[in-house]
Amino acid sequence: MLSRTLAAEGYSVEASADGGAALAAVERSAPDLVVLDVAMPGIDGLAVARRLRDKGLGLPILLLTARDGVPDRVAGLDAGADDYLVKPFAAEELLARVRALLRRGNELDDVLAHGDLVFDVQGRNAARAGRDLGLSSREADLLELLLLNRRRIVTRELALERVWGGPAAASLNVVDQYVSYLRAKLGDPPLIETVRGTGFLLR
Repeated sequence: MLSRTLAAEGYSVEASADGGAALAAVERSAPDLVVLDVAMPGIDGLAVARRLRDKGLGLPILLLTARDGVPDRVAGLDAGADDYLVKPFAAEELLARVRALLRRGNELDDVLAHGDLVFDVQGRNAARAGRDLGLSSREADLLELLLLNRRRIVTRELALERVWGGPAAASLNVVDQYVSYLRAKLGDPPLIETVRGTGFLLR
């Protein structure tokens, strides 16, 4: 199903039935991104991620798992994963995360821009029309997520997972609260649009 979904979006996909085959496929094909199920037969997804990092490979890794506890997410990220998606998930969210990881992996500079808004990825600060916004750490993380997915909807669930670490760390209401903080600092004309019942996107 995942292979068909990704192929339908124009990606060239190679599927592996177990962890050993996945490691061999990475060495053979040098992919731009790896999607790993934690519960793979043989060598599990966490071990595959660790082995890829031990080899010095910096390609983006997205882990898929049915385990949604904080220790499970921490273990996945510590194993070398760049992102963590809990099953069941919508195909749209998987594709959005793949796009974001590929963009980050291919980023040639340390600046994200949208109109008169400029975000310094390394410095974690932003300016609009030359005016420094004075962002907090959480605000910077949320703005970066919106910029990486500009012109696409960022769901509240995705923002909660990527910026706060998931529902165990905070509620969905905190996302709306921080969007309000960002809107106030960004000023007019408004840049962040609310998509009713779904999330937010940059105009």
